[in-house]
Amino acid sequence: MKKSALTTSTIALIAGLAGTALAEPGEDILTVATIGEPPTLDAMQTPTDIVLTIDQHIFETLFTYDAAWRSVPLLAADMPEISEDGLTYRIPLREGMKFHDGSDFDSADVVASLDRWMKINSKGKEVAEVVESLTADGDNAVVFKLKSRYAPLLATISQAAIILPSEKIADTLTEFVGTGPYLLKERKPDQYIQLVRFEDYKSPEGEISNYAGKREAIAKEIHFVPVPDANTRVEGLISGQFDFADSLPVSAYERVEASDNAKPVIFENSGWASMNINMQEGPLTNKDLRQAVQLALDPNDMMLAAFGDDRFFSVDGSIFPEGYIWHTEEGVVRYDEADPEGAAKMLSDAGYDGTPIRLLTSRQYEFHYKIGEVAKAYLEAAGFKVDLQVVDWATLTERRADPGKWDIFITHSNFPGDPTTINTINDNYPGWYVSDQKAQAVATYMEATSDDDKIAAWAGIQTAIYDDAPLFKVGNFNGLSGVSNTVSGYEPTYWPHFWNVTPAE
Repeated sequence: MKKSALTTSTIALIAGLAGTALAEPGEDILTVATIGEPPTLDAMQTPTDIVLTIDQHIFETLFTYDAAWRSVPLLAADMPEISEDGLTYRIPLREGMKFHDGSDFDSADVVASLDRWMKINSKGKEVAEVVESLTADGDNAVVFKLKSRYAPLLATISQAAIILPSEKIADTLTEFVGTGPYLLKERKPDQYIQLVRFEDYKSPEGEISNYAGKREAIAKEIHFVPVPDANTRVEGLISGQFDFADSLPVSAYERVEASDNAKPVIFENSGWASMNINMQEGPLTNKDLRQAVQLALDPNDMMLAAFGDDRFFSVDGSIFPEGYIWHTEEGVVRYDEADPEGAAKMLSDAGYDGTPIRLLTSRQYEFHYKIGEVAKAYLEAAGFKVDLQVVDWATLTERRADPGKWDIFITHSNFPGDPTTINTINDNYPGWYVSDQKAQAVATYMEATSDDDKIAAWAGIQTAIYDDAPLFKVGNFNGLSGVSNTVSGYEPTYWPHFWNVTPAE
């Protein structure tokens, strides 16, 4: 007895849907311009930002992230009871919750959903390697038994591990039924995804903090409209066609600010830019040369070239920014020193033979390209020969998989809920960061069960990263979006969400 389904096009296609909300005051509809059409609404299969942004209104997870990016209860009734050996997690579940089809939420749904997640999701597969069993403990609790301690467990089930009705689970989902504040009514690919308020939604309690706390479906409907062209999103926001426009170019800030209909929204620390270094082949397998790269570079100049305005970036050697429980200056060395002369001495002492450093970047992310240009100048000032290779993003991702074809590539990432999920820490991520001190630091982290122990262990991992130099963190960048002046209650988050948001009356 459980239930069900919904998604630039041209501006004309958008107008028919968006105009409904704006033409009739009191029709409390939010029209949201997104960066494009989601490939799926199955976050387990494809946990990309666009999918997670929409999905979080439909589906919920056992835990979610508060303002410090700690995992806190959502569908769970409380934090887990953890055995003394750290191998058993008993998670109590909230009672009285309903799915959108009217069926009851219980432990059978959680077990079936997480079993599917551990089979098809990349993070889920990692968790599956350490899970001995996952079972129901009555209707209102589940129990994980682990083969070994695994500190990131709660963080990994706080994101794409969405809970579905057990009867709806399939290899390929055809019905998208959750417990969230909105249910899926209709999806027209390349036109819109229509969500409507779930009248039987039962909100978690507590103060609003990032994704945690009270969730109220104030808007009657949310329409997510795919608008791949950034300038079209800007124009639609300024004209009043959209209530919210995601991922705007920083060059649009002044136009939006000067408009009568909308205001810009800056989301601080949306992500971080990095230069990842090849530790498997090439000249930078020499640790002294990698440390010379660290010493030579000027992150301020690179971020200023990339973003043009210090409202949109910050420079901080800590891999996680202030406000995260993982923020620490522990181990930070050779950062923001911009010392080409000192780097030149390191090159000489290390016996650098002039082999060109192949620096991969892409203009599809213009800020990557600008970072690359400035990095080239500083590295050459230190005595490196640099071959700056500018390719499309698809070519870069293909080339970086071959250790014989590059030495440094430029990329960016968000700040994950758990530090050990940072790509570079994975032995198999391009760059192939493998070292004894990293392995020992990560093992210490995996053994931790308390936040204090995890924080201390993470400081050890960051220290190893700076010493081994598998990457150079360039800096943190801020995201820009825009919201209508008639909308109230919107608070910026990494994945924009629209519960607790009041549209125009």
